[in-house]
Amino acid sequence: MKVSLFVTCLVDMFQTNVGKATVELLERLGCEVDFPERQTCCGQPAYNSGYVKDAKKAMKQMIEAFEQSDYVVSPSGSCAFMFKEYPHIFQDEPDWVEKAQRLANKTYELTDFIVHVLKIEDVGAHLEKKATYHTSCHMTRLLGVSDAPMKLLSHVKGLEFIPLPNKYNCCGFGGTFSVKMSQISEQMVDEKVACIEETAADVLIGADCGCLMNIGGRIERKGKPIQVMHIAEVLNSR
Repeated sequence: MKVSLFVTCLVDMFQTNVGKATVELLERLGCEVDFPERQTCCGQPAYNSGYVKDAKKAMKQMIEAFEQSDYVVSPSGSCAFMFKEYPHIFQDEPDWVEKAQRLANKTYELTDFIVHVLKIEDVGAHLEKKATYHTSCHMTRLLGVSDAPMKLLSHVKGLEFIPLPNKYNCCGFGGTFSVKMSQISEQMVDEKVACIEETAADVLIGADCGCLMNIGGRIERKGKPIQVMHIAEVLNSR
């Protein structure tokens, strides 16, 4: 099965280890992975800030970058959901709406792709840790992916899983929200860190790098001995 990696800005610039883990995991599961080099930002930050015209430039670039792909897989529910929004955004542009729909139809978040397309729930991962999991807002509420991560984590050998209290509460990142509303964001992430501490987990697992960067940064500033891992890294552990 041929898969194109939609790596996302945060992975490309800050957390390249997540991109490497994603590729290694997919290849181990039998996929042929390519990386369209024309890909750039999906346009979400500009679009969510109201700069629709500017965002469309990046979106058109992405549509063309993945036009020949069979499947598009991303280690980010938030960015994958943005591709799903493209048909709505281009509904008044006949030359682009069909292309946008084709891209939306073949785009998947990583865990969703593994469970519901590859039909695999046990990837052979092994991690001797006590862990909890943060459910990101876009991935669960908008993209609708909630069962796939749990199914995959339940098969990780050696992993002791502790449910996270108030797991559906936002971590305070919200893209540009954390910049525009920094004081509110700080209070939200402090609540999230307190809930993580309540589990006594060694590791916080998540599936969106924005959330993990925000929570992980706060954990580091508070000097808490909690490791932060993307689910791709966990599933790629052997």
